[in-house]
Amino acid sequence: MFITALSCISPQQTYDNTFFQGEVKSYSGNHYAAIEPAYGSLIPAGLLRRMGKAVRMGVGTGMQLIQNSPELDGIILGTANGGLEDCLKFLNQIVEYNEGTLTPTNFVQSTPNAVAGNLALMSKNTGYNTTHVHKGLAFECAVLDAMLWLNEKRAKAFLLGTVDEISLHHYNIEHQIGYFKKEESTSEALLQSGTPGTVCGEGATMFVVESAISHRAMAEIVDVEQISYPAEGELGERLNHLLKRNRLNAKQVDALILGYSGDSRNDDLYDNLHQQMFSHSDVYSYKNLTGDYPTSSAFATWLGVQILTGKEIPQQAIRLKNAARQASYVLIYNHYQGVQHGLILLKAV
Repeated sequence: MFITALSCISPQQTYDNTFFQGEVKSYSGNHYAAIEPAYGSLIPAGLLRRMGKAVRMGVGTGMQLIQNSPELDGIILGTANGGLEDCLKFLNQIVEYNEGTLTPTNFVQSTPNAVAGNLALMSKNTGYNTTHVHKGLAFECAVLDAMLWLNEKRAKAFLLGTVDEISLHHYNIEHQIGYFKKEESTSEALLQSGTPGTVCGEGATMFVVESAISHRAMAEIVDVEQISYPAEGELGERLNHLLKRNRLNAKQVDALILGYSGDSRNDDLYDNLHQQMFSHSDVYSYKNLTGDYPTSSAFATWLGVQILTGKEIPQQAIRLKNAARQASYVLIYNHYQGVQHGLILLKAV
């Protein structure tokens, strides 16, 4: 499955690619808010003012790609909390108006598939349209779905992506159970904090993926693997199986993108993988730039494509650089709250 175009809204200046010109934004605190572009050329004003943040970000990234790739066979997205803020607004309205006449806007925009639905309506795309809501593995499930369609020759191209926003309600719940840091932190010191918890981020990342290689291809998504609640040693077994079925060995993986989040309770999982199997590989991090959110592995995939195409990656994303060689294979490993684990293998074209 080949990536031919991509777009990203994140807490960094990734939408216009000034991120690669050294303009890396630093954060203080435990919320890393997405930097939204001007949507005027992509979303009609009448629709824009009724959209919640998650829908705005998803439609903004997706429409940019759809306009340049009109012949898409469908839209496949992943999200964990997309539209949750609008959902809570609607539920509060039920109480506030005593179950009387409610405004429909929050209801329409509150469902997880609101982004995919809006993209389909605005682009008049009547193909396969689905949204995977699998928490920390939502993007991996969306990738697998697209790969099955394309490998079976039932489609030629899809819009594939994710969107998640910071919902204050959701943040407060996860803060209470200890997932986010109790103390204030900075993005520069996050990965060296040595304390429990991480910081909250958000973003939308979209790709156009095609079944056949062409002059537009930027990178190939070779394979994807996912596992929840792995037993001791099971993650390593799955990883070895992923490499074996793609006729690779660990030495051929040039770079790792690991989901270091600054959480002292489980960042050692990334250290162990690197030291035990890929000590020769370059290592990149990204949650010190974007914060942590369930579908952050989509941002890691976006970053992996930039590495494979030779972009100059900001120093803040480089954790270990072993050699000045051009990477051929990039392996992404991310887990969500130490429970859901995803592996994505990328290849240069």
